[in-house]
Amino acid sequence: MKKKLIALVLPFLMAFIAFSQDLAVLSQREQAELIDSWLDDRITNLLPDLMSETEIDMWVVISREYNEDPVIRTLLPATWMAARRRTILVMYQPTPDSAVETYAIARYDVGKAFKRAWDPESQPDQWEALVDLIKEKNPKAIGLNFAKDYGHADGLTFTEREAFMEKLPANLQGKVVSAQTLAVRWLETRTQAEMASYRHIQQLAHHIIHEGLSEKVITPGKTTTEDVVWWYRERIKELKLDTWFHPSVDIQRPDPDSNEASRSFASRPSELTIMPGDLLHIDFGITYLRLNTDTQELAYVLKMGETEVPKYLQNAFEVGNRLQDILTENYVTGRTGNEILRASLEQMKSEGIRGSIYTHPLGYYGHSAGPTIGMWDNQGDTPGAGDFPLHPNTGYAIELNAVVYVEEWKKDVRIMLEEGAFFDGEKVKYYNGRQRRILPIPRISEYLGY
Repeated sequence: MKKKLIALVLPFLMAFIAFSQDLAVLSQREQAELIDSWLDDRITNLLPDLMSETEIDMWVVISREYNEDPVIRTLLPATWMAARRRTILVMYQPTPDSAVETYAIARYDVGKAFKRAWDPESQPDQWEALVDLIKEKNPKAIGLNFAKDYGHADGLTFTEREAFMEKLPANLQGKVVSAQTLAVRWLETRTQAEMASYRHIQQLAHHIIHEGLSEKVITPGKTTTEDVVWWYRERIKELKLDTWFHPSVDIQRPDPDSNEASRSFASRPSELTIMPGDLLHIDFGITYLRLNTDTQELAYVLKMGETEVPKYLQNAFEVGNRLQDILTENYVTGRTGNEILRASLEQMKSEGIRGSIYTHPLGYYGHSAGPTIGMWDNQGDTPGAGDFPLHPNTGYAIELNAVVYVEEWKKDVRIMLEEGAFFDGEKVKYYNGRQRRILPIPRISEYLGY
């Protein structure tokens, strides 16, 4: 009897131990040290290539306190929560492919990377101090963060640009250019050091999702979709993580009079009590070590007598997996987002799949900078951001849906999927795999190893 009890309990215990270990989160101090080491690595080993590639030999990033440029947030040390007063960072590359010199036209050093290059006692005018440095270096191109196609690269405010241009001598004003491409390349490119941790970040997201979509949280007939949403918010805080958007949980159910598959993404679904036979969908993301996840997965609440997800729903789910494959097979270095979208949609239709693709870059921001590959409300070209080419060493949320008619439900079911992935220049690799089967609730069979 004792051996039989151990055999039953052991799988549960092992699963709990593994789950707890995988949820290890660094202390605040350890996170700060790691973030700052990544920043030093990026400035030393990545920035020189990007500045040479974009032919901008001086990049000037200007922000005032609490009105931060999206780029400066990625250049500040981990212990800085915001710019201070007016913070001006200058990056200068004397010759192509050479090391980048870094300066802070500020009252303080900005971390280890940017040493103070302004003495307010000898030069009270901060703008004049910046102009003196520019004159000394005499760059060919002065990149500023104003941009048409990307908000991420458009962080220089009107007032700051106006003040800078008033101080900049006329003979240097012709050298001012948009740093849009440089800013996007800086934001989209992932380093080896960052990639060493990104899988773990995605593991954290997957584990939290699976914990919430389980019998631990959901009691059919009692728990509502909003109960699960707020459980996720509390769980994220418990783990000392952050989120960049409020999660959502919605339901599709075997009611032929409801038409959830055509519901607009512009409005949140109403709160519903979760019942057996429901197909649950979650949209969820966390922020950790300044990097973001964006994940959508599906779960099914088993009805009385069911021990696994119905085959007809799993078959529909696999159509979503196939659409993921179609999209990622069309990732080719140098192709624009619009070209990838067109090729993917053409192949999708040739295989008789009904679906939509709305994939976006993922990294420092959840909806980050890089090539836009479709939008949920526009399956045609996206001017500007969709014309940006695909580069190696960049990350994406592979986001899409496939609509499948399910005879057993007498209606369309929408398979909405999203997974973080990395493009290495040759192929797309999911950070921590992707969902291949709908999660059953409860998941007794998973714990027993079936």
